[in-house]
Amino acid sequence: MASALALILLLSAMIIAVRNPDPEKVSSYESGFNPFDDARMKFDVRFYLVAILFIIFDLEVAFLFPWAVSFQYLSTGAFWSMMVFLGVLTVGFAYEWKKGALEWA
Repeated sequence: MASALALILLLSAMIIAVRNPDPEKVSSYESGFNPFDDARMKFDVRFYLVAILFIIFDLEVAFLFPWAVSFQYLSTGAFWSMMVFLGVLTVGFAYEWKKGALEWA
């Protein structure tokens, strides 16, 4: 059943798919730069900064989910340690906001 469904979906995609997309849509897009420029051109640091900020706040969520799931079994010490952790992240977020790290233009 699964193989038949996979085959049906693949065949229907091949039949329905657009055969002539415009060149702008199929061109490669890397960080807003023209892909035919020199690969050694200067790269804006803000791209790296946004990636680092994403990783930091993504890790915050990765720590927060297991803690929230097991919250009913934790002690008050675990609660306050998580509040300290969230407080440090909030202070860091406020600092980044104040410094303009979240401004793109």
